[in-house]
Amino acid sequence: MKDIAELLQQQPFAQGLESGVIELMAGCATNVVYQANEYIFREGDPSDYFYLIRHGTVALEMFLPGRGAHNFLTLKTGEILGSAWLIPPYRWTYDARAVELTRALAFECKCLRDKCEADHHVGYELMKRFMPPLLERLQMAQLQCIDMYGNGNAGANNSGGGKVPTNA
Repeated sequence: MKDIAELLQQQPFAQGLESGVIELMAGCATNVVYQANEYIFREGDPSDYFYLIRHGTVALEMFLPGRGAHNFLTLKTGEILGSAWLIPPYRWTYDARAVELTRALAFECKCLRDKCEADHHVGYELMKRFMPPLLERLQMAQLQCIDMYGNGNAGANNSGGGKVPTNA
């Protein structure tokens, strides 16, 4: 059976991480399993863990009045689940539900925050891995807004969006 450090090392998240950082992170992690349709966390709950999905699919959902749960993003094997642990008040702003049997590494956030505070190099390495997917998700949200509100015709009237003049 593989230990947590070996499982972490196999994740895309850990590519290029020094073995010392992997061992340090592994000290804050446990291996978890969620059954299909089981909630991993709910909106408003404390963000005590973040997850690296080893196998499976997780739906991120938000409640829409009059419409119920709305899936706004689906995460798959190899992806990071959760960033609310990075900034106070450390609470989830959406629900996460396993769509199918899902295996993940769960990282206890206070443990990691304490280690990042003690060694800023560790914190920097984590931020380098969290920022690209967060920016990608922000860009996807922008495209969804264009589709929802702009009928796919972004920048057509140049009111707040659109192209920047090339001679500017």
